[in-house]
Amino acid sequence: NCIIAGLSGISGSVVVGDNVTMGGGVGLADHLTIGSGAKLAARSGFMSNVPAGEIWGGYPAQPMAEAMREIAMLRRLARTRKQGEGGNG
Repeated sequence: NCIIAGLSGISGSVVVGDNVTMGGGVGLADHLTIGSGAKLAARSGFMSNVPAGEIWGGYPAQPMAEAMREIAMLRRLARTRKQGEGGNG
């Protein structure tokens, strides 16, 4: 009773628990365990086990809160760099 969206790649040795939701384009490397109730964000690449009930995403995949924090930091860095250029480019 899992939901697996299209274009997801699951290696043959992966163990998927009950009630897992996978967004489209998810890739799972060999020998992983995806815990029951886990949610995997679309277009994410998994190379680590996902504990039960957690929400993971990104590339490489990690807990979603960490992935979102990294995205926010990268955006801030890009804005800071653009401001530092002084608009002369």
